[in-house]
Amino acid sequence: MPAPGAEPPPAAPRHTVGDLVALSTQHLTARGVASPRLDAELVVAEGLGLGRLDLYTGPERPVTPAERDAVRALLARRARHEPMAYILGRKGFRRLELAVTPDVLVPRPETELVVEWVVAHAPPGARVLDWGTGSGAIALALADERPDLAVTAVDVSEAALSVARANAARRRDGAADVDFVRSDGFAALAGTTFDLVVANPPYLSDAELAAAPPELAFEPAGALTAGPRGDEALARLCADVPAHLAPGGAVITEIGETQAAAVSQLMAQAGLTGIRVHRDLAGKPRAVSAVKQ
Repeated sequence: MPAPGAEPPPAAPRHTVGDLVALSTQHLTARGVASPRLDAELVVAEGLGLGRLDLYTGPERPVTPAERDAVRALLARRARHEPMAYILGRKGFRRLELAVTPDVLVPRPETELVVEWVVAHAPPGARVLDWGTGSGAIALALADERPDLAVTAVDVSEAALSVARANAARRRDGAADVDFVRSDGFAALAGTTFDLVVANPPYLSDAELAAAPPELAFEPAGALTAGPRGDEALARLCADVPAHLAPGGAVITEIGETQAAAVSQLMAQAGLTGIRVHRDLAGKPRAVSAVKQ
């Protein structure tokens, strides 16, 4: 209680939804976050249990201290450059919303290119392998959009497979089942062949990962780089895949934007033909496909 005649202590400032968005944007800008306004909106919406549209329709809504603290906790994580997908625990991919944890890579829009190619080119009822499934993004998108396909997905990480299986349990009605198998590459698939093999292997070099944006430090390093050169997993895939392709079967793999020529050569050395480089929406080489005659 203030002493007689003393001024009462100032009341704690009351914030509105709009105030939180503006302050959060300023904070993330100062921390060098690449998309501060968007991420501030996502953080505030998540902390308040609102949709992003609600931020625009109700900017004058008062925020309680408990709500403000919830936003601050999320904001601190993004200010440390933790990916938004890990903060939210989810990421959209194609028609799906996938759960993601630090055990798996964050699904990226560039990877949708390989899904589009398989959706367009897979024969009816084709047997498809997702080599290194991670969150299950590719496998589950294919099962969702082409339920006629028989999709198998492998990963060496049991933790990643746990995330993928959880995502499979949330799949859309009518989506095909996916067979998840723990395997180091093709090791657990001896004698098995597929009509299509699709992969998004680690393809950064150790030096590229060290120089990458700080967000990548939160993602599993083994899913980003396979070694000093960056093409070690791609070389392994190209060497091993012919034995697991049915005659006329095809493989498509995501690549780094500087690796098209090297991966094309690896595929040719493995005896594959019909080698084609696929470019993403930015015009950068993003995938290479080939066929087993």
